[in-house]
Amino acid sequence: MIRTLVADDDPFIRESLRLILGTMPDIEVAGVCADGGEAVRFVREHPGGVDVVLMDVRMPVCDGVEGTRLIREAAPDVKVLILTTFDDDAYIVKALQYGAAGYLLKNVPPDTIAEGIRAVHAGHTLMHPDVARKLAGMLRPAAGDAPAGRKRLADFGLNETERNIVRKIADGLSNREIAQALYLSEGTVKNYITDILGKLGLRDRTQIAIFYLREIAE
Repeated sequence: MIRTLVADDDPFIRESLRLILGTMPDIEVAGVCADGGEAVRFVREHPGGVDVVLMDVRMPVCDGVEGTRLIREAAPDVKVLILTTFDDDAYIVKALQYGAAGYLLKNVPPDTIAEGIRAVHAGHTLMHPDVARKLAGMLRPAAGDAPAGRKRLADFGLNETERNIVRKIADGLSNREIAQALYLSEGTVKNYITDILGKLGLRDRTQIAIFYLREIAE
């Protein structure tokens, strides 16, 4: 079972998500919260009791972006999936920088939300297609307009396999999919990612994706 915590300041949405997700055979609703601060406290008070946090962005007291940062600091194994009606650029980038594993808009069908929970739990970096296009457009310079400060992956001491893994992470592939694409074991891919994080000075695979889109000229 994927133990999921729902954080949304709208009581109707909270209860709707609780009911919808509760019908899924592989998802258990661990609890519901009205803001990011409550979500952080719940995760801290239930160590090992939450796998995925389904997090709204714009909430009082503590918004979903700050809640994501605090949850990822307190429990790095917990995945955060941002779910919001707002596709604000600053929220997209900041939430992912703080370690959110994905970002969906609330206009998607309930089954898509459940699929998103399963995807981030399995190690995917997940974004609504509209958000993904927006993010790529924001972080990639226009053709022929790359600033001089942008570098290539090889400049960071990454070997060919590591560079291929970074590109595939930026494409949203899971460890299993990367392993299949590169004819490696999943464990080997995990080891490579650990080495990549060390070389790039990053915290998680989501930061690898942002780093590639924003910093690399390829």
